[in-house]
Amino acid sequence: MHVLKCMIVDDEPLPLQLLADYVKKTPFLELVGTYNNPLDALNAVQQQQVDLVFLDIQMPELTGIAFTELVGDKCSVIFTTAYRNFALEGYELNVVDYLLKPIAFDRFLKAAGKALQLVSPAPAIAAAAIPATPVLFVKSDYKLVKIAVPDILYIEGLKEYIAIHTMTGKIVTLQNIKKMETVLPAAQFARVHRSFIVALNKIDAIERNMIHIKNDVIPIGELYKAAFMKQISGSSL
Repeated sequence: MHVLKCMIVDDEPLPLQLLADYVKKTPFLELVGTYNNPLDALNAVQQQQVDLVFLDIQMPELTGIAFTELVGDKCSVIFTTAYRNFALEGYELNVVDYLLKPIAFDRFLKAAGKALQLVSPAPAIAAAAIPATPVLFVKSDYKLVKIAVPDILYIEGLKEYIAIHTMTGKIVTLQNIKKMETVLPAAQFARVHRSFIVALNKIDAIERNMIHIKNDVIPIGELYKAAFMKQISGSSL
């Protein structure tokens, strides 16, 4: 039996837990993440294989409608909502199903079965052979900005904000640098200072406790130095 890797996104804890319990009861579903923040979920979808998202519609920062438009055909979506008036949007976005809260298990199972029927293993294997460029979506200046991960030079912590320095410019977003560290591929990025994460393959030179990336110089913190040097000694980048 084909197993769908699924994710649940809901800003309310009770429906989030209920759907997680339903997924665990369903043999052809595998839970790969639960999120109460849609922006975190959007980044996670771009970083890993997700076949199906159970998605609340009315959420702060990013609605389920906008989320679905951004992920495109990367994964299937089942809307979960307490409101009937979004059914037309769901139809237009070609979502798999539209579940009204409170959601009974038999109705959940029927919707999940529809998603399973849409999966064709052969095309999925063929698509896996063509790796997509990983991207991040961050909120900046009241809009979502897409950033290709390979374009990132380094990330700079600015108290409650971070500045993402890329090949083409700088994007500032309200984000925690520690949280960003968990989103980035660990084999390609290193935390070198309490305020800096660097892309290993963008490093031009290391001089004493300084890293040179293009025209910028990034300090290496004493607490991070040993782990960083160990990481680059085993890196082929």
